[in-house]
Amino acid sequence: MSDIIFLHPNFLWALLILPLLAAWYILKDKETKPTLHFSHAEFSEQRRKTLKQRLHPVLPVLRILTVGFLIVAMARPQSSKKNDEQTIHGIDIVIAMDVSGSMITEDFSPNRLEAAKQVAADFISARKNDRIALVAFSGEAYTQCPLTIDKSILLRKLKELKNGIILDGTAIGDGLAVGINRIKNSEAKSKVIILLTDGVNNQGNIDPLTAAETAKLFDIRMYSIGVGTRGTAPYPVQTAFGKQYINVPVEIDEKLLTEMSDLTGGKYFRATNKNKLKGIFDEIDKLEKTKIEVLSFEQHSEEYFLWVLLALICLCLEMTGRYVYFKTLP
Repeated sequence: MSDIIFLHPNFLWALLILPLLAAWYILKDKETKPTLHFSHAEFSEQRRKTLKQRLHPVLPVLRILTVGFLIVAMARPQSSKKNDEQTIHGIDIVIAMDVSGSMITEDFSPNRLEAAKQVAADFISARKNDRIALVAFSGEAYTQCPLTIDKSILLRKLKELKNGIILDGTAIGDGLAVGINRIKNSEAKSKVIILLTDGVNNQGNIDPLTAAETAKLFDIRMYSIGVGTRGTAPYPVQTAFGKQYINVPVEIDEKLLTEMSDLTGGKYFRATNKNKLKGIFDEIDKLEKTKIEVLSFEQHSEEYFLWVLLALICLCLEMTGRYVYFKTLP
């Protein structure tokens, strides 16, 4: 945007003399104007002012405008144009989500997996400038969506996540390893893996702590989230009489997840309900802020020429009127 600034604004105080100059011209005009007395008022009413008489008061106005425009020009008006250039340093994030059979436990509404997908979708939508990938794991691990800035594709792939596609179980080490492979060669300012699970590592070929050591080697932070209430939780079972619920114990290896997260410089969280899960994602969002550098620069252009030109026009009109049209002696 452009704004007008003055290099020497103190000159503008001189504009206060313009009302005094106007008052001086008015008083001078009254003193020099001749007075005629008529015996009959009808005679004076019949006399109309000529064009010269009507235009003569314009001369002092033009002189006052000339002085005013010159004062503004001396204050050196300049147009100021500000521009901002943004350099965005995004973060590469992998969301590694447990899709094992226990994730359909309904201590979250409607269940752990769907609640996690809903909260993750809000997190993804808010990260406008970051590339995000999606990894799913249970007894094995696979990439559901590679790193992308296209949030519509990512959200569609997230929605398609469900359990039962691959071998059941909880392969935390494999899930982390696949996530590492997605971002290990990234040149992003920050590399992050968010791993959600509701169980204990019982499958897979890669030891979780070994995977965490590898993440540390590639400067990848891991935030792990244990999903599940404390004690027991209702697990749906299909029977001949329809869906029935059994209470199953909630077992999350918090010690292992804490050790893995600490090893990479991350943090472990426990979500016992959907609201807490959302709060955890909000906290991670604050911890991993995209860096935006703003470079501001300002351009100034001289604008006094216009005011000088206006002053010259007014002066020329006044001089022409005074010495040519009214034929006033200098």
